[in-house]
Amino acid sequence: MSERSHERLGGDVGRLREIGLFGGLSDDVLREFGGALEVFELGPGATVFREGDSGREMYVVLEGEMEILRHSKRDHEARVAILGPNDWFGEMSILDIMPRSATVRVIAPSRMLRLTTQDLDSLYRRDLKSYSLIVLNIAREISRRLRVADGLLAELVANVMDEYTRPRR
Repeated sequence: MSERSHERLGGDVGRLREIGLFGGLSDDVLREFGGALEVFELGPGATVFREGDSGREMYVVLEGEMEILRHSKRDHEARVAILGPNDWFGEMSILDIMPRSATVRVIAPSRMLRLTTQDLDSLYRRDLKSYSLIVLNIAREISRRLRVADGLLAELVANVMDEYTRPRR
């Protein structure tokens, strides 16, 4: 990942309040914790990380668009999602310490926040309630994504079954 610039979001509590990941956090926590997170920019075509990489950070899209790509067993690359402002990604590597499950590539010029395991560990040691809220917000988003994936899978299976069980004319 070739980053173009680094900055901090500072005390922009209003901007952080728009991001579901930080839902329920107090203004003081948003100012201190959120203000310490690194902000950086990437241009179109840049890769944030690749499927199979190790990772101990997650990202929040402030501006721009990202595409999430997965490789099939036959090595075909498929776009599985597009993320925009206020979406986040990479959280699975923070929770399960496994290699990255997808590649993330920048589609449009983007600004992102980087949240590392060290950032979360620091919050855990200072403010267990705020740490718990962030982890709960991550769990809610993972649950929402799983429901969407389950719905897509059910639709795909139903379509395949209809195709193969329909009487031929």
